[in-house]
Amino acid sequence: MIQRGLAAQAMFGPHRSVCHLHILPRRKCFVPKTLPSAIKPARHSDRRNAITTNACIAPPWWRHLLLFLLDFFRFGIYIHVKEKKLTRVGVVTQLLVHPMKSGKAVSIETAECLRMGLKYGELRDRHWLVITEDGHMVTARQQPRLVLVSLSCEGGQVCLNGPQMEELRVPLHQPNNAVVDCRVFTRDVQGRDCGDDVSNWLTRFLESDKTVRLVHFEPHLKAQRPSEKDPLFPKDEKVAYPDAAPIMLMSEASVRDLNTRLDKDVTVYQFRPSIVVSDCEAFTEDTWDHIQIGQVELKRVVGCGRCVLTTVDPETGIITRKEPLDTLKTYRLTDPKQKTAPILGQYYTVKKTGILHVGEILYKVTY
Repeated sequence: MIQRGLAAQAMFGPHRSVCHLHILPRRKCFVPKTLPSAIKPARHSDRRNAITTNACIAPPWWRHLLLFLLDFFRFGIYIHVKEKKLTRVGVVTQLLVHPMKSGKAVSIETAECLRMGLKYGELRDRHWLVITEDGHMVTARQQPRLVLVSLSCEGGQVCLNGPQMEELRVPLHQPNNAVVDCRVFTRDVQGRDCGDDVSNWLTRFLESDKTVRLVHFEPHLKAQRPSEKDPLFPKDEKVAYPDAAPIMLMSEASVRDLNTRLDKDVTVYQFRPSIVVSDCEAFTEDTWDHIQIGQVELKRVVGCGRCVLTTVDPETGIITRKEPLDTLKTYRLTDPKQKTAPILGQYYTVKKTGILHVGEILYKVTY
């Protein structure tokens, strides 16, 4: 890299001044309007001398600017740019959208990867939330049978299904319904109420002695800021109702490794990831700080600390509060900041949006 690239720093450095330039006739250089006429060279051969010998007149950053422009048009300036290196580390085997927090996963072949998570048609990841009447979230930690509830969208309607329950359909958009202030853990967020029919359906299915309601996140409503929970997240990052991040990624190999230590196998569905990867070693996802899948780029933020939700069987809705969490604690307490929460999977933010497909190669990005 030619050292006169320093001149570019002078142009865009701490001064940040706006330069008004004359474009003179052919073979004449660029001269600022504000420079005294004494330093405007008359002949091409005198240009560099005029600039350097009048240092006492022209401010230093103007000299850098003029030298840069002269050399740029005479020789061209080659500015060194770090080379982006892609290393294949895995293959996408599953894309999972969880429309309702703690609800049943929807397995898809293609998804839009947006700043706030995966999208498939009208389904957005964790954009519906079950709450108490006073706005506090309800998850499978308190109501494990929530994992059996499937939410889908069809023809402008939201469809709810569950074992031994009739299907319920309500309009997706209900602009006249109330906007509710909610809490996800300790963070404030909003959602639009989905109506009394949905509330009654969920309350009956969960056999709850207290009424529960369903809210839907809309783009103009107050979102969560993950940085309020963990300062490692960018301050401008926003999510709807996830625990922390828009994307959670894990490998099949990590789950297979866990299963070698358990009496009863578990599946990736027990850990509720967005992206599942194969063709890699167990826990190598812990080292993928910057990855690319197709045109999508993701930045790793922090490991996913596991809780009692992992002990809910996604097929039966039964919670044991024991495995696989107890076993994970014996060998995956790898993040001192998360204390008693074992790490399985990694949280990512979306650096570059795009379309994801099952079967695509996952690359680790380095410079």
